[in-house]
Amino acid sequence: MELSLMFSALVILLLIGVPIAYSIGASGILYLLLSNPVFLLTMPQRVWSGTESFIIIAMPLFMLTGELMNHSGLTRRLIDFAMLTVRPVRGGLGEVNVVASMIFGGISGSSVADTSALGSILIPDMVRKGYPKSFSAGITVASSTIGMVIPPSVPMLMYAMISGASVGKLFLAGLLPGVLVGLTQLVLTYTISAKRGYHPPKERTSFTQAAKVTKDGALAVLMPLLIIVTVSGGVATASESAGVAVLYAAVLGFFVYRELKWKDVFKALKKTFMMSSSIMIIGGFTMIFTWILAVEQVPAMIGNFLVSSEIPWWVVFIFLDLLILVLGTFLDVTPCILLITPILLPVMQQFGMNELQFGAVIIVGLAIGLVTPPVGMCLNVASKICGMSIIDIFKSAAPFIVCNIIILFLVTFVPATSLWLPSLM
Repeated sequence: MELSLMFSALVILLLIGVPIAYSIGASGILYLLLSNPVFLLTMPQRVWSGTESFIIIAMPLFMLTGELMNHSGLTRRLIDFAMLTVRPVRGGLGEVNVVASMIFGGISGSSVADTSALGSILIPDMVRKGYPKSFSAGITVASSTIGMVIPPSVPMLMYAMISGASVGKLFLAGLLPGVLVGLTQLVLTYTISAKRGYHPPKERTSFTQAAKVTKDGALAVLMPLLIIVTVSGGVATASESAGVAVLYAAVLGFFVYRELKWKDVFKALKKTFMMSSSIMIIGGFTMIFTWILAVEQVPAMIGNFLVSSEIPWWVVFIFLDLLILVLGTFLDVTPCILLITPILLPVMQQFGMNELQFGAVIIVGLAIGLVTPPVGMCLNVASKICGMSIIDIFKSAAPFIVCNIIILFLVTFVPATSLWLPSLM
């Protein structure tokens, strides 16, 4: 009875627009009041335990790294480097968009930051070069989904905190799916561009100019490689590598590119504080919810029901993918991870899916939610940049989102897609 009221209260509060953190907290308090008010004494401890984690320290540090790189002139340098990379295949700005997203995603760890930073430059550039505004915005938001899949990934840190999975192995589990999303989008972009005549003629580049672009771009590309190697190889923890990344970004901004100013640092700190604190509040209240689910043995009940019903494993896996896609259209990434993981991870483990594969599935699936209405955070950012409605942007992004869905099912039904690289450790 109390559990049903808790879930009902959560749904009602979300539907009327109460912020996710307070919806979770209020529904949890309702359960405690109805079942045993004495448990309210443990509530502060539960909330605190949701934020007291060495893993979660890495989250604001990675966010700060991305913000510092944004203010350092990195975005334009990455775009120039991506242009140089795709030039041998006569790549237009569509391919540049995808390649730049793959690189930038390995720095910011956020798809929304990817859309904001790259979209503010690439969308106007593409329109000036004759690309339709709808195509420009569509490929920008679709390619930005790679940002939270390729490591380092802020959502992966949240998943690691609540699941107990290794951060290093999670980073490796997301690397191949992220690259595959990028490659499939590149192929589709090339096909559409060739068919519609978007491909510009090849431009000659002097050796001196190419060398400078390569040097500036390589300095940026080195950061995600450094993070992946140090964390996955056990050289440093995720928090330590995040601290090194902040220092690296500051050194590049102040002494190499010389475009980072102290006022930019304060802006970056303020934005990081606002973003990370909101996520930590959600995490704290979610720990109450998770504790209640564990006490009531909800995951065990769901798992036992599915096993006793003799439902084929592949049907359960398809249901998981569809559930993630549906929830991703209404909820932001972090709340979805914190709500889904404690309920469904134990269930999926009974059907042979381990925590690394489940993490890859949930991250790849929820990335799609960022570009699907009605919430679609990346759609909203792109809408502000180009002035188009989110529905029109979504229609243009839909062919590219199909690439994401294909990779989602590949990760779900071919475990090696996410487990091969971690198995090499």
